[in-house]
Amino acid sequence: MQPTESTHVAGGDASLYNEDLAPIPREKRTWGAFEIFNVWNNDIQSLFGYTLAASLFLSYGLNGWLTFAAIVVSGLLVMWLVNLSGRPSVRYGIPYAVMARASMGVKGARFPALVRGIVAIFWYGVQTYFASTAVALAIYALFGIERGTGGFLGLTGVDWVAYIIVAGFQIGLFLMGIEWVGKFLNWAGPFVYLVMIALALMIWWKAGNGIWTEIGTIFQGGESERSTIAGFIAVVGTMVAYFAAVVINFGDFSRFVKTEGQMRSGNFWGLPVSMAFFSFIALFITAGAVVLFGERLTDPTEIVARVDSLALTLIAAVTFFAATVGINLVANFIPAAYDICNLSPANITAKQGGLITAAIAFVIGALWVSLISTMGIAGFVDTLGAILAPLYGILIADYYVVQKRELQVKHLFSADPSGPYYYDNGWNTRAIIAVGIAALFSIGTVWHPALQALSGFGWLIGAVLGGVLYILLTKRR
Repeated sequence: MQPTESTHVAGGDASLYNEDLAPIPREKRTWGAFEIFNVWNNDIQSLFGYTLAASLFLSYGLNGWLTFAAIVVSGLLVMWLVNLSGRPSVRYGIPYAVMARASMGVKGARFPALVRGIVAIFWYGVQTYFASTAVALAIYALFGIERGTGGFLGLTGVDWVAYIIVAGFQIGLFLMGIEWVGKFLNWAGPFVYLVMIALALMIWWKAGNGIWTEIGTIFQGGESERSTIAGFIAVVGTMVAYFAAVVINFGDFSRFVKTEGQMRSGNFWGLPVSMAFFSFIALFITAGAVVLFGERLTDPTEIVARVDSLALTLIAAVTFFAATVGINLVANFIPAAYDICNLSPANITAKQGGLITAAIAFVIGALWVSLISTMGIAGFVDTLGAILAPLYGILIADYYVVQKRELQVKHLFSADPSGPYYYDNGWNTRAIIAVGIAALFSIGTVWHPALQALSGFGWLIGAVLGGVLYILLTKRR
């Protein structure tokens, strides 16, 4: 249903309102289905996304068909989840940081925004590092420099140069505005597919028909202590957790779309369809690497570096860099900037929030190689997803069950104690309690031995438990 009421808010309390957080009128929205499609394309095609997809075929002991099916199922599930979280922002034109005020309170919303912001900053730093590996690959190839090892925090001199280049480029693009970010995504998304297909064809040409034998081996599956059902659920859970950061704040992007139909179309083509196609390409290239190099390489930069083609190396490096930077901006940089801005709208603009994000994330990304990556990709992804899961459940439960899909937008920017979203001195303590209890369980499924059997359900447990607790506590109010 399209809204008939006006969502224009000319102003509000200085502690809650600025132009970056204000609703965007429909006539000023410039995104369509293609932009949403490319949001997901860049997310899936990033270096981290490729590495995760390739790892899933090798790490859970499932045969390839079941792994592939699990990835498609996760794409459908994520599509459904973001359609739910994106719909209110299409209708009202507000970002997640403002949307959260309806459930958490106009002041209490700073808590989930801060948690989401911290996770986004963490992801932003890690993705910046992954993007820098593509730039480093190009520098090594272009100047004929031998790859070194060691260095400060595990990064060589060339690695540090590449890291600084990526960090600076992202800041510059962000400061140019959302229009330029959209243009960048629309270029990077389709181009990545062309390069990945070219890489797959070159790998096939070099590996010959032996590549199909290796794919057959992967599709037959390996040995695992997990049951087939547990492995399937674990793959779905890990993929959902990977998208958790975007799932909860998808409104930050859907607010730029004019119609809900455009959002749903972009989500369909960008999630289950694109995930299935790209995952098969990742599997195909990984299998070819086994034939050519005798080992299963899940990092595409390592594969490109060994193909020994300067032209392909440079093109692939630029493409991997573009895809990773694209999703880093929309999934991590922009949400974190809004979340930090929301802490003090009167004093911090979205651009200033972005600069704060970049400064903190620069340190986090530099620590990835030496410290953070030791927990493994799956553990890293599942943990961050578990932290965010209850926030998503409460967002959905509040809008669809408690608020019954109707928000009083002007009160989201008002500090009036009599307003519907002021609750207890601006905080909805019931929502905070629901987040705390649900997060304990969802994080416990990742790390606590007694709950690890439920690890594949971690994100869903946190989201459902958070939403149910919130509804029960609200009804007791």
